[in-house]
Amino acid sequence: MAERTYVPLKDSARAAPAGATLLGPVDPAQLLTVSLYLRPHASPPAGMRLERAEFARQYGARSEHVARIETYAVDHGLVVADIDLARRLVRLAGTVAAISRAFRTKLDRYGTDTGEHRGRSGPLYVGDDIVDLVHGVFGLDDRPQARAQFRVAAAKAAPTSFAAPALGRLYGFPDGDGAGETIALIELGGGFAEADIATYFTQLKIAAPTVTAVAVDAGRNAPTGDTNGPDGEVMLDIEVAGALAPGAAIAVYFAPNTDQGFVDAVTQAIHDPTLKPSVISISWGGPESSWTQQAANTMDQAFQDAASLGVTVCVASGDGGSGDGVTDGKAHADFPASSPNVLGCGGTRVIAAADGTSIASETVWNDGAQGGAGGGGISTFFPVPSYQQGVALPPSANAGDGPGRGVPDVAGNADPESGYQVLVDGKSMVIGGTSAVAPLWAGLIALLNANLGRPVGFLNPMLYAHAAACRDITSGDNGAYRAGKGWDACTGLGSPDGTALLAALETKPAG
Repeated sequence: MAERTYVPLKDSARAAPAGATLLGPVDPAQLLTVSLYLRPHASPPAGMRLERAEFARQYGARSEHVARIETYAVDHGLVVADIDLARRLVRLAGTVAAISRAFRTKLDRYGTDTGEHRGRSGPLYVGDDIVDLVHGVFGLDDRPQARAQFRVAAAKAAPTSFAAPALGRLYGFPDGDGAGETIALIELGGGFAEADIATYFTQLKIAAPTVTAVAVDAGRNAPTGDTNGPDGEVMLDIEVAGALAPGAAIAVYFAPNTDQGFVDAVTQAIHDPTLKPSVISISWGGPESSWTQQAANTMDQAFQDAASLGVTVCVASGDGGSGDGVTDGKAHADFPASSPNVLGCGGTRVIAAADGTSIASETVWNDGAQGGAGGGGISTFFPVPSYQQGVALPPSANAGDGPGRGVPDVAGNADPESGYQVLVDGKSMVIGGTSAVAPLWAGLIALLNANLGRPVGFLNPMLYAHAAACRDITSGDNGAYRAGKGWDACTGLGSPDGTALLAALETKPAG
């Protein structure tokens, strides 16, 4: 065999954590497990729907490709800990020293405002004998990757707020309870207590949904007791989706808040052969600038897999307005909402009519820099997708950037001052943020699936062809972008009109 040479893994470069203090090298004897994702050897034709088992047979990793990875692992003193052909995932375990040699990198300890983290800088390297197979390698760096996209309402004597079923009625959600569907929730921290779920749904006089916790990597259902922490995200997601589609099962995939945990949770939910989610809600994300392109590409590939399986993925577009919380003065789209293969969900403020049966006004959610605003803008990672080719996308607010995928696709109530009534760690609260919009749309999609007797799957092409199925939002801004007639970079096509959307799907199936 020819001598192996090592080449940079495309798009894998990372910078050291910003503002961190270098504490020294990671213990070379420490044990790690990394997730190596293989490139797809082929892709299903556009619009093809496959069952999970058939997808694994036709488009999962090939055994001969896995064998090449196994040889590489053995040559570097690593153990193959797990193989999942459907996900094209091979887990490799070994010491920090062995893993560092395998990928030609150096791992250091950094002190940050969120604690001590393991990090790296520069690209990863892989041997020229496997570089054609490798899509991404995750698990060497464990810095926090994403943030929960929710905001707690400020204390008021009488805040304007909604129980989720009331918003469902205002948005014309179709009848039914979503029975037979499974909604997956991706969570990167926190947890739920079954007693809180039982109490919340008893108060609503709705039968509580079946909620299952699924452990991913080292993640688990672990309530912190902090209502302002990740428990707020977990309970918001369960209670909004569950109140709108109480007949649907809910599967909560808990993973560590790292790029490895996030990617692994998404791929596990999409390809889960047991729970088989038909819709996934993701309320975590971060500005594109905080991601490596390899992580974004690997996750986007998973979302393409989801479309082939008939799974709809709803993602919050962020709560930091057009800047997405970055302080460099530029506009930033939030990932994974900026993936062209998900339904990006932006934010509005809803004011109900006096009789409570209709919407008096709905505008872009923007409470300013301190209060939050719906994310949206133009992606720097992804080009304009085919379904947005006929849309008058604005130029990027950043000179020289774009054109690119426009975010979000749709919107819904997100302002904490018109927020959602929830129960978190035994405390009744009002929470907003685009975190609430992803499970709002996920609940709607579960109802649509149940009514149609089939999964709607990747909804975007159909939505852009039938924009009247959304309530156009024409007033407000999120910083650099303003709302207007038709699609805009604040609220996309608008908030849902569930009745109109069901009617459109009955005559034209989604992709």
